[in-house]
Amino acid sequence: MFVRIFVALACAALLFVPIVVRTAEAASAISVYAPVGDVTTSPSGYLQFCNDNPGDCRPGPQEARDIVLSRQAWRDLVALNEQVNHAVKPMTDLDNYGKVEWWAYPTDGYGDCEDYVLLKRKLLIDAGWPRSALLITVVRDKKGEGHAVLMVKTDRGEFVLDNQEQKILPWRATGYRYVKRQSQTDQNVWVSLGDTQTTSIVSARGD
Repeated sequence: MFVRIFVALACAALLFVPIVVRTAEAASAISVYAPVGDVTTSPSGYLQFCNDNPGDCRPGPQEARDIVLSRQAWRDLVALNEQVNHAVKPMTDLDNYGKVEWWAYPTDGYGDCEDYVLLKRKLLIDAGWPRSALLITVVRDKKGEGHAVLMVKTDRGEFVLDNQEQKILPWRATGYRYVKRQSQTDQNVWVSLGDTQTTSIVSARGD
């Protein structure tokens, strides 16, 4: 089942237009982003996922690049988010794997929050979106429970792809408390987040 889902979504992703990206240093406009703090511990589930999928967690520094969010890029992002949310059925790790916490691609068509995130991130990367702009993020949801979402860093701010909410929302509009996420410059480094203040960085603005 997953093979059919993955192939269909991957083919759809390949239809995306190329994404133009700019470095923060090439900046001409200022946007508001989630404030980033110090380096912190990686989630245990992420470490387990990397152990199982080393090719998807290659270490080393990378250039921080933001997506120029054109109208077409936004339409592509919305389409992929909806496709994955509809293709994968929700199921807890305990019911699916017999484990309290287990990060994996939803190979059987079922998964919980981080499984949705991992698949969305992979499909976007395969479609040519920069890895450094697609950040796995840990939050506390509206019930105060741990949750994972994908934050997409663009020249027009940061947006959240979520399996609990069908719409893609600006990071401040989710009602979540942000805990930590991957660093833009090294996917295996995690940094703390705060949502009580804002910080501005410079990035390129698209048409």
